[in-house]
Amino acid sequence: MDIKLQQLKHFSLVVEQGGFRAAASKANRSQAALSTSVKELEKILGQSLFDSGHKAKLTPFGDLCLPKINQFLKLYEDLNSDLRAAAAGQLGQVRIASVPSVAAKLIPRILATYTESHPEVEVVLVDDTAAGVENRLLAGEVDVALGNCLHIQDERIDFIPLLADPVGIVCLSDHPLTQHTLPIDWEVLTPYPFIKNGTCSLLESTPANALTNTALYTVENITSLFSVLELGIGITTLPRLAFPDNAKNLTWLPLASPYVERQIGIFRLKARAMSPQAYDFYEMCIRELKVKANLRQ
Repeated sequence: MDIKLQQLKHFSLVVEQGGFRAAASKANRSQAALSTSVKELEKILGQSLFDSGHKAKLTPFGDLCLPKINQFLKLYEDLNSDLRAAAAGQLGQVRIASVPSVAAKLIPRILATYTESHPEVEVVLVDDTAAGVENRLLAGEVDVALGNCLHIQDERIDFIPLLADPVGIVCLSDHPLTQHTLPIDWEVLTPYPFIKNGTCSLLESTPANALTNTALYTVENITSLFSVLELGIGITTLPRLAFPDNAKNLTWLPLASPYVERQIGIFRLKARAMSPQAYDFYEMCIRELKVKANLRQ
């Protein structure tokens, strides 16, 4: 016969309470039922756990068993607690991939809220290009991803748009463009050297794509891009979220003709079930970013 968990609990409880009567009351069982449970355990083990002359006194074999049984019961309780917490989304890990602008400006506030309600969940955040974010999601490296849908073509990915991010012009704060009436038409930009960057693909289906075709400079890394712009070598276009709030020498100017925006949203794999903790983060992103989008309107 296999040892039953309840038998181990009853044995430990008798020792803890100092007798069968008190243990039965604590367990909300009859004294006869609890005594039978302990006797069945002794039968399975083939040794007495309690002295026959003193039912609450342990035999040498009982003394040997007690710490081992209590250790097992503690492990069981910890396991039971951890599994229930994991099922409720309170334990485990959430892996997130995001384009840098979203990772820097939108996710920190969401994470602050998330960690308040999920203090034991480990969060891993990696930033990458739009293509890199998609590849990480498809490879199963992350649970959810945030970015724009421009390059997302794979039918296995589900995308929920959350907010619009308009494209504008970035130049020095004292650049002649800052004297123009806002918003600015793209033809006004043609006299100035243009610096192409990764987000310029947003202009491809518009007349403003002519700017990228004549660009003498291409800078993919966003940090390097700002360093080049601060030298006054040229101007560029960037989504509003990609422009740093603390830029001292640069400014972002709205572009009107054509008006271009990227849709920022959240991605998940359609056929892959998310863990409870990842799903909680997924739903929180949708809720928080939709609120932010409404405030921007």
